[in-house]
Amino acid sequence: MANWQSLHDELEQLKKEGRYRPLTVWDSSSGTWMTLNGRRVLQMSSNNYLGLTEHPELKEAAEQAIREYGAGSGSVRTITGTLRIHDELERELAAFKGTEAALVFQSGFTTNQGVLASLLGPDDVVISDELNHASIIDGIRLTKASRKIYAHKDMDQLEAALKQSAGFQKRIVVTDGVFSMDGDIAPLPAIVELAEAYDAFVYVDDAHASGVLGKNGKGITDHFGLNGRVHMQVGTLSKAVGVVGGYVAGEQVLKDYLIHKARPFLFSTSQTPAVAASCLAAIRVLQKSDQLIGRLWANADYFRSGVQSLGFDTGASETPIIPVIVGDPAKTMQFSDLLLEEGVFAQGIVYPTVAMDKGRVRFIVTAGHTRQDLDFALDALKRAGQKLGML
Repeated sequence: MANWQSLHDELEQLKKEGRYRPLTVWDSSSGTWMTLNGRRVLQMSSNNYLGLTEHPELKEAAEQAIREYGAGSGSVRTITGTLRIHDELERELAAFKGTEAALVFQSGFTTNQGVLASLLGPDDVVISDELNHASIIDGIRLTKASRKIYAHKDMDQLEAALKQSAGFQKRIVVTDGVFSMDGDIAPLPAIVELAEAYDAFVYVDDAHASGVLGKNGKGITDHFGLNGRVHMQVGTLSKAVGVVGGYVAGEQVLKDYLIHKARPFLFSTSQTPAVAASCLAAIRVLQKSDQLIGRLWANADYFRSGVQSLGFDTGASETPIIPVIVGDPAKTMQFSDLLLEEGVFAQGIVYPTVAMDKGRVRFIVTAGHTRQDLDFALDALKRAGQKLGML
């Protein structure tokens, strides 16, 4: 008789290795301090970079959209699911990103799947950084294109791969803008120059850069002054933007093509009106002021300096993503548990998300954290590190 014994066995192995983790169920909304099992803890792992999940303009926009359009959209985008609010979001998002057009998907993950699977065929090649996000990897797996992987941010290897790819019809270089596990920034100017020299497209996943880098959070392309030289800017609406969804920004012909070819777009019901409206409100909040982004970076620099002063290894971090590298998976999760005992939630991340010997507790600093919050976290880090013999 069929049974799930193999799944039970694999889960037991995860427990033995210290890598098993049940879901954490929170009792409060996303913020800097959250309630877990009736206890108030400092949240240091949220992607809510600018604190927009609780912004009054986003909540009001969502409520108004429900009153005007209802709770759901009722269909896929290509039938009756493109409401005026969806069109408005895409127009303002494109203007924000400095492109002709933008197309919104249900998530950043499905955006990468939809775009890559639609554009790449058996006569094409995709050249990808080895540390690109899982959604990029899975998007590439859905294609019949040839694949080349270059060592992380290694421009010599990228150029070698481009030289070897002259015979392909399309060459697409894919990189994260900010790498989610290490918090380092892609060398986008060098990537663009190489792609232009070898007649290749540039595809950037801006998930952790939108709302973080560039003027008013426009992203890594704007940060490096490369507007008009990056062919595809993919991003998420669920991190700094504070809601949920994904998008690709580029030329109008790209949007028109994806509307007809991208399977996640074609076969998924569109965003609810409340989601689309609150995403639009977030874009408008970003365009008003750089104040939140300035506070985010001041907090990140302060906290990173404090963590390093304690003697912890923060790896290649240069953004508000600040990992504390531990190494062993079991020790990593033990360190995360000790921090929670101290009142700080910071997620341990281990294999297979990162290499087996590169386990880390990943801190994400936000604009909502106060200096008192950050000092509280640094004190907790010190005590937990001493208990574990890391300091």
